[in-house]
Amino acid sequence: MSVQTQDTSHFCKDPQIQEVKTDLLIIGGGMAACGAAYEARKWAPANMKITLVDKAAMERSGAVAQGLSAINTYLSENTPEDYVKMVSNDLMGIVRDDLIYDVGRHVDDTVHKFEEWGLPIWKDHSTEGVPLEKGGKPVRTGKWQIMINGESYKTIVAEAAKASLGMDNIYERVFIVKLILDEKEENRIAGAIGFSTRENKIYIFRANAVIMACGGAVNIFRPRQSTAEGMGRAWYPIWNAGSTYTMAAQVGAELTMMENRFVPARFKDGAGPVGAWFLLFKAKAMNALGEDYSVRNKDLLQAYLPYGNSKVTPTCLRNHQQLKEMREGRGPIYMDTPTAMKNLFESYGNDKKKCKELESEAWEDFLDMCVGQAGFWAGMNIAPEETRSELVPTEPYLLGSHSGCCGIWVSGPEDIAPAEWQWGYNRMTTVKGLFTAGDGVGASGHKFSSGSHVEGRIAAKNAVRFALDNKDFVSTITKDSKELANEIYLPFINYENNKGYSTDPDVNPHYIKPKMLMFRLNKLMDEYGGGCGTNYVTNKHMLETAFSLLDMLKEDAQKMAAKDLHELLRCWENYHRIWTAEIHLRHIYFREESRYPGFYYRADYDLIDDANWKCFVNSRYDAKANQWSVFKKAHKDLIPK
Repeated sequence: MSVQTQDTSHFCKDPQIQEVKTDLLIIGGGMAACGAAYEARKWAPANMKITLVDKAAMERSGAVAQGLSAINTYLSENTPEDYVKMVSNDLMGIVRDDLIYDVGRHVDDTVHKFEEWGLPIWKDHSTEGVPLEKGGKPVRTGKWQIMINGESYKTIVAEAAKASLGMDNIYERVFIVKLILDEKEENRIAGAIGFSTRENKIYIFRANAVIMACGGAVNIFRPRQSTAEGMGRAWYPIWNAGSTYTMAAQVGAELTMMENRFVPARFKDGAGPVGAWFLLFKAKAMNALGEDYSVRNKDLLQAYLPYGNSKVTPTCLRNHQQLKEMREGRGPIYMDTPTAMKNLFESYGNDKKKCKELESEAWEDFLDMCVGQAGFWAGMNIAPEETRSELVPTEPYLLGSHSGCCGIWVSGPEDIAPAEWQWGYNRMTTVKGLFTAGDGVGASGHKFSSGSHVEGRIAAKNAVRFALDNKDFVSTITKDSKELANEIYLPFINYENNKGYSTDPDVNPHYIKPKMLMFRLNKLMDEYGGGCGTNYVTNKHMLETAFSLLDMLKEDAQKMAAKDLHELLRCWENYHRIWTAEIHLRHIYFREESRYPGFYYRADYDLIDDANWKCFVNSRYDAKANQWSVFKKAHKDLIPK
């Protein structure tokens, strides 16, 4: 990144630069980071300094901060082996069994902690008031999901993390934008750098070990709700900008399965969740003719055996069935909410009190998780007990904790992982001392909130062990702090040096504002990278066009301008999105098959080719050579499928 001389007239002309030394640095404030904070303090000796840095405020940070009405990963009577089989099937066979099994065998303990900390969990009437850990039976909406009163879910989990670390060790509203490698020891993490989103202040953190858990990536693609009032509305939280993947890649960490993306089917125009309607209320989706299109298209799954031959159809193939209906003129697709509510009411003998409770719960699901959907229904005169509501697949998201598995290649548990999948510390990346969890861990999905939290705990325990094993390490960072500050503040410099060239600060021949640059990224990814605008279809030539447009965008990104700290944050989120977008495209380009029909289609390789491509696709960026390498890595099943 080119650096200009800083304009002395800017209100941030001389940022205060604060250096913080710590033993373990946790980056992020979501469920994985909260799990890491709680667990690290438990295992660390009293004199070990643990520091957490969050771009937001912890109680409102991460995906769960949007609200959640269920915990989607709780095993109870199920086995870790069953859990591995479910995740493998849903992700079309290419996953790390060792990582998934590791989450499965520990996740119930973390759910029990949530209840102990005060999270209300629905119980069967026969065990009402009995904690899960003592034999309480949760109200299940599926084999893996349990219902909660989740209005304060994230706040409860964040409070436990804060209590463990103490607020003196937590920096909120500080955006970490770059990791720093040690200048003496090859491939060794040394710290990170970021800026305050509230003060004219830059932070340099020196650390022995780092856990990076900054979530997945949103607004890479043009949102489906992208006009007027709904512009930018998304299902996944918009503050997740691919920082985890970008910062890891920039320091040379190996990534895996970055071609994978998640395209959830959600209520149209509001992106409201459908899980409770399918699982709790037993609603069915139908085409415009009133047909159950999953039955109509049952034979479609035969082309994807063995993945289509399951009691539970993989998420991408359910999308594939829905998209076929829409292409062939049998759309729109609807959720039959009236029939579901009617059947439920009848099952309770039309008990008016119980029916009112159920109706209230139908609305509360959206107030918990997506209040915008409730507002949309009200604005469109839709009462779900009377009127069907449209479903559509959203734009793609990149994540590793929901029905997706892109992320970073990490070392597995020593008692399960084969030798080639472990190098000493569980959840450590290929960069020495750099750990990750949640959305950051690749080839391992369906962790959701509880799984991400427990994975943060797993990473923290091992990061503490790493820090103790390397307690004599002293980081070497000699790069001038003012030079680092100028690099971070480049958008400020661009703005101050050029703001006089136009009367409208948002339109200027010498700079581009972050909002407009993000729209350009969204457009090119949507039209050439397999977004909803092309029904998720791309091919070699479209991808090559995307690479060309992305190269121009990267040049123009050096001219992004920020008039204040909020816009500076948006600029750096865009830098991270651009890197993540490129990684995603490189992986799709390399994998010559359509492994996830319904999530994306390579029109020139519209098949699943297990003979040649049942393998991990990994990549690594060499900063010294400014060069990417993308390559295959052998897959193996550790749990019989």
